Amino acid sequence: MMPVLSILTSLPVAGGLLCLMTKRASLARGIAAVTALASLGLAGWIWLGIGAGFSSGGGMKFVERADWVPGLGIEYHLGADGLGGLMLLLSAIVCLMSIVASKKVASQPGLYFALILLLESGLFGTFTALNFFHWFLFWELSLIPAFFLIKLWGGEKRGPAATQFFVYTMVGSVALLLAFLALYQATNSMDFEVLTRMASSGELATAIQSHLGPVALWLALMVLLGFAVKVPLMPFHTWAPAAYSEAPPQVTMLLTGAMSKMGVYGLLRLALPIFGQQLAQVRTPLLWLAVLNVVAGAWAAVVQKDLRRVFAYSSVNHLGYCLLAIFAVAIPNGQGSATTLTQTAALDGVILQMFNHGLTAATIFWFLAMLQERTTGPLATSLNIDGFGGLRKPAPVFCGLMGIALFSSLGLPGLNGFVSEFLIFRGIFPLTWISATVAVLGLLITAAVILTVIQRVFTGPLPQRWAAFTDLTTGERLAVAPALILMAVLGLFPQLILGTVNATVTYLLAGWRL
Repeated sequence: MMPVLSILTSLPVAGGLLCLMTKRASLARGIAAVTALASLGLAGWIWLGIGAGFSSGGGMKFVERADWVPGLGIEYHLGADGLGGLMLLLSAIVCLMSIVASKKVASQPGLYFALILLLESGLFGTFTALNFFHWFLFWELSLIPAFFLIKLWGGEKRGPAATQFFVYTMVGSVALLLAFLALYQATNSMDFEVLTRMASSGELATAIQSHLGPVALWLALMVLLGFAVKVPLMPFHTWAPAAYSEAPPQVTMLLTGAMSKMGVYGLLRLALPIFGQQLAQVRTPLLWLAVLNVVAGAWAAVVQKDLRRVFAYSSVNHLGYCLLAIFAVAIPNGQGSATTLTQTAALDGVILQMFNHGLTAATIFWFLAMLQERTTGPLATSLNIDGFGGLRKPAPVFCGLMGIALFSSLGLPGLNGFVSEFLIFRGIFPLTWISATVAVLGLLITAAVILTVIQRVFTGPLPQRWAAFTDLTTGERLAVAPALILMAVLGLFPQLILGTVNATVTYLLAGWRL
């Protein structure tokens, strides 16, 4: 069988090398766009193949396996299911959007586009690797280009923001590394599927106890820390507003649209399957941390003045719903089929929310990039919400299309954001109704945030300095149209994704010991 996952992971690297060989911005952008488009085509083909494969049962598809360092339990082991395949598709879409949005790269365009493609390769590797050593290489690989994209092309405070991003995520990575080295010491395996089977049968807890002592809970918390930083989960979130606001909006599209999903993916692929029992022991405090993400994230967005920080905190809020659902399903076995049904609904919502939020957030920051390109003076770097107003008059198409993305973020019925949030609350209310009830406040505050942005930016008197504000060109309209159409299509026909996702969730729940 053709090693399609290896090809997909290698393709952006090849394109990045070509970008490094040119100094012409237009040529580098063209190479990057063609590479990203080819990657999207291959990722789409993989997604369709996964959907067809799940009609006859669950499990990984497109599996590639070979010995690497057998003496250390290291294999070259790749595979994709509905979860990983959907994240491949999301990464390919967001990276292509970021490249198309990057029309004006002031310096070193070849390096800029090469770093984006290298980041894309890191994402692909993270979402397909099934051996910790192999997976960890790509987990760290994605960190390096993101750091330099912020450091070299960010705003005035890009240095501290990039350093804070690097330090926070590196601390999480060290915690992950130590935890899995301890697991290897106890099991002689770094394979995710092997560790999941051992956890399901109870062998893992026995092996940890006999080799390391009563440290299983501490290992679980270390793994949780590694992913909590990446999502981010409060109080490990403070790097995100700084990085999202100081990075160019085109780079922030990658940070919020794809990289933040690595943390949620890790919780679903590693933390819950391997340490479900341990997470169940600390379920209550984790639930309240997730509620804090939802409510405090939305409330922090209310008081921000910079539009990029508004949507940075909004991203923290939206991913809080994913965390709330993941922690809600971490309950002991023996709860009956009704509980399994609600767990399935919650996790269906989580995976769909990962895709929907990635698409919507990346699109919103794309509009912020276009807004920034059209402004002059201090607003070119601050995007202060109080400096705008009345843009609907000179730019009705810009405001109308951005409004679709904003209403998707708000969770308007008929758009993609509503379906995933509805599924999450449908699943978590029977599991933890108190947490779910408090979290509903986040929905209300988010509505206030989005409507405030629309009111202050699009409506009201038009400041004289924006009288010449230009509307979207035909090329820009055509560029953003696919993302907006996809939001509407998934809002009306979520089964296009849920069919494959539900098969994956059912298969995973059957093998998890919670």
